[in-house]
Amino acid sequence: MAGNGKTNGKPLDLEHELPEGDEQELDAGAPEMEGVAAAEAEVDSELQKLRQEREQYLERLARLQAEFDNYRKRAAREQQDFRDYALADALKAFLPILDSLDRAAKSENPDVDSYRSGVELIDRQFHDALSKLGVKPIEAAGAKFDPNLHQAVQMVHTEEEPDNTVIDEMQRGYTLKDRLLRPAMVRVASNPNHK
Repeated sequence: MAGNGKTNGKPLDLEHELPEGDEQELDAGAPEMEGVAAAEAEVDSELQKLRQEREQYLERLARLQAEFDNYRKRAAREQQDFRDYALADALKAFLPILDSLDRAAKSENPDVDSYRSGVELIDRQFHDALSKLGVKPIEAAGAKFDPNLHQAVQMVHTEEEPDNTVIDEMQRGYTLKDRLLRPAMVRVASNPNHK
């Protein structure tokens, strides 16, 4: 039996010696090697395809992030513009009132009646301007006390008014559309005999 060529002056160990390969066995491995090479080529092709796909997704993600950032900046700018123009419209409603106040302040020696009628006109203009903006006064005097609309600053013991009735308002309250802008500061009747 032929050895593997590594004797180095020692006797061959036949039990642990590798058998010699046949030419047929070498030829039989060639189709397997071709299959492995084909599989490797297919894996490389798939890997290249996945890398291209990944690059496309990364580019798309970067584009979407940039578009979203631009949208966010544009939306913030539009909101600020809306607030600025809304404020401008509100201020325009108050300019005629300011004009009336300026005229009243410049008038020389007005008589009491004309001065009073001027102040009443300014008061009406002011309430009209507020009304156009959606601000409405809360009617309080004579109404039943409502903690959602009224702030009680004093309880008055009386037998003339029903219990929990607003006797008078010390400061008018207002709503803006359907929301409370400021509660009315009121004095409330306390009458344990009349419920």
